[in-house]
Amino acid sequence: MQYHRKVILIIEDSPTQATLTSALLEEAGVTVLCAINGQMGIRLAGQVHPDLILLDINMPDVNGFEVCARIKSNPETADIPIIILSRQPQSENEAKSLELGAVEFIPKDAFTNRVLLETLRQMDILDSSRPLPNWS
Repeated sequence: MQYHRKVILIIEDSPTQATLTSALLEEAGVTVLCAINGQMGIRLAGQVHPDLILLDINMPDVNGFEVCARIKSNPETADIPIIILSRQPQSENEAKSLELGAVEFIPKDAFTNRVLLETLRQMDILDSSRPLPNWS
């Protein structure tokens, strides 16, 4: 039996946030690629076809909503699940994220890492037999 590591593309303009999320996910057993802006993220999504995309809303060149819409409108990338992570108010942004095709909206708060890891486990992105990293 061959073990296949899942690939997650993080589209995040904050180097600190991208580094912390990458470290968490790599410890959880996935391969992580990072894009520092929306244009780069759209390009990488088409080239790599990751198992999942984690997407920030607030980015300087192309915001996360536009990135989500463009990825979902392209037949080559439309089937890639997208999870939106954002500090913006949840209610209106969650609805808009889901309308654009995201599978989940996770607010950036004290529970983000735990919620993200559990969501990825439920989506079979993380191996359910492997213990989750103990990050709060």
